[in-house]
Amino acid sequence: MYKLRDYQEDISTKASVKLKNQNIVYLAMQVRTGKTLTSLETAKKYGAKDVLFLTKKKAISSIEDDYNKFGYTFNLTVINDESMHKIEGSFDLVIHDEHHRFGSFPKPSKGAKEYKKRYGHLPMIFLSGTPTPENYSQIFHQFWVSNYSPFKDYSNFYKWSKDYVNVSQRNFGYGMVNDYSNANYDRIKPIIEPYMITYTQKQSGFNAEIIEKVLTCQMDSITYNLCDRLKRDLVIRGKESDVVADTAVKLMQKLHQMYSGTIKLENGNAIILDKSKAKFIKKHFKGSKIGIFYKFVAELKLLKEVFGDELTTDIDEFNTTNKNIALQIVSGREGISLRNAEYLVFYNIDFSATSYWQARDRMTTKERLKNKVYWIFSEGGIEQKIYNAVKKKKSFTTNIFKKEYNGIKFPDKNNKQAKV
Repeated sequence: MYKLRDYQEDISTKASVKLKNQNIVYLAMQVRTGKTLTSLETAKKYGAKDVLFLTKKKAISSIEDDYNKFGYTFNLTVINDESMHKIEGSFDLVIHDEHHRFGSFPKPSKGAKEYKKRYGHLPMIFLSGTPTPENYSQIFHQFWVSNYSPFKDYSNFYKWSKDYVNVSQRNFGYGMVNDYSNANYDRIKPIIEPYMITYTQKQSGFNAEIIEKVLTCQMDSITYNLCDRLKRDLVIRGKESDVVADTAVKLMQKLHQMYSGTIKLENGNAIILDKSKAKFIKKHFKGSKIGIFYKFVAELKLLKEVFGDELTTDIDEFNTTNKNIALQIVSGREGISLRNAEYLVFYNIDFSATSYWQARDRMTTKERLKNKVYWIFSEGGIEQKIYNAVKKKKSFTTNIFKKEYNGIKFPDKNNKQAKV
């Protein structure tokens, strides 16, 4: 018979009371502490009859498995965020997994607007191990989606920011822009605290240590030649299509791709340039069962060409065979467990601090004492700079990039005749 941990019982009891009194409870529980099960138990104690659980596609099966194992009797519908518009019927409670995804500002994301329109009137359980991974301004729209938000007197972020954000201005090269990222947490905390229940891995008995190591890989000379040419000319002419980097952002994106061996052309097609990274990983981790995180779609094709039948993208196949698994960083960083991997290997790195903190924790269990995480960076590439930034919970912004390549002159985007 399956049984909840003592702290999950305690949290779910407290959460059900908050839910009854305030119609919102935010379970800010760190990765692997059992947010999903705690939320289902909260729904039970709250007395919900019809529950909608919104999550990521890869997490659906594990949520349904928890629901069945523990014998819950309320009706449960589990679906990914992107499919919420397909759902019919009525619910008396909504659980939203990885709720920090609604933290965009100053404008709400499309998903947040749709969620608010459909379910804003319902009681809600929010789940996240990283509620504000970049800054505290991310908290506004996470509560704004509910009609019962403690900030409901503020119709939008801009009005809220006048009371809770130290707004400044930054020069992004094309002009001065308001920076709304510096929210005053000392003012926010007492407002949101009644809705929050926090719980850490340490409190739950996890003692796993994450050991990170950066390995550098020498890429083929063609990669370095093409990157140098793009930085110099801001364009690479091709037979079928070109590579154009006429802004700092586009140059950053193109170099990010190229230093890991792929490039997306102007016509939308992506091509493989260099398999050095994938060959390096296959050789270095030969005989080990690994989980590989990649960023760009073309990188999966590259990995498949190098690893062949030794690689899968299916979590069940990974768990029941000796195959390695490849997951895209954003879709694989949440809601799944890679406990059967000996090592996590990052083929590339994402700009997001959320991706950094969550993806690297996919192997953690209560029994595991050490998690070994490897980052594979091209020698002389851009990845180390991104890594240094996200470790400090900072976005790798265009401004940072320009400091690194401050000699590059970009064409005037207001001049339609400008050539590269």
